[in-house]
Amino acid sequence: MKIALLGYGRMGKAIEKIAIERGHEIVLKVDETVKSYDISIADVAIDFSIPTAAVGNLTNCFKGGTPVVSGTTGWLNQYDEMVDLCNQNKGGFIYASNFSLGVNLFFEVNKKVAQLMNPMLNDSYSVTSEEIHHTKKLDAPSGTAITLAEGVIENTNLKGWKLYESDNDELTITAKRIGDVPGTHSITYHSEVDEIEIKHTAYNRSGFALGAVVAAEWLAGKSGVYSMKDVLGL
Repeated sequence: MKIALLGYGRMGKAIEKIAIERGHEIVLKVDETVKSYDISIADVAIDFSIPTAAVGNLTNCFKGGTPVVSGTTGWLNQYDEMVDLCNQNKGGFIYASNFSLGVNLFFEVNKKVAQLMNPMLNDSYSVTSEEIHHTKKLDAPSGTAITLAEGVIENTNLKGWKLYESDNDELTITAKRIGDVPGTHSITYHSEVDEIEIKHTAYNRSGFALGAVVAAEWLAGKSGVYSMKDVLGL
């Protein structure tokens, strides 16, 4: 499979290594110095760029007929617009806030725990979220933290989420930037007598890279808009 890497930072290099190990060919590497490129030479593209480049990269893929897997966060105010553009061009698209196979299982655990805890929220328990990432991460909170928050909100009576401060009917997310931490996410239910915490800790970027390549392998040759739940059959 011929893969285009849109974004060639630390994640792009980790994806390149795993893709080559799995027998694929990297035919295009696009970073901030590349102003134009021919996306049609690739069977599939993997976008781990920056928020300001993501929409342009996706647009090029949809118009160029190349399915694209995107893990870039910080641009989701234009997500619906990109979905429409994908459908108009009969493109293929997977966006995930996190491609780690373990994190996507964690998303499902989070939803189930929220369902179980919902009857006890406010009266007995409050719920908060914390995410920790490396100091070079540009957006806060992380896309993964937002996905976790949405999973809680969809399965409880909470109305929404806010960063650092929130009202009683909202989920508070705390974002920390420390050293070279690949990604740690936790959801905590706290009462006066005890605390329940679910947590995912990434040890390195390999899990994210592997999940992105697996998603690209699954998406190649397909049209439509999908998620990691489709890739994993969840």
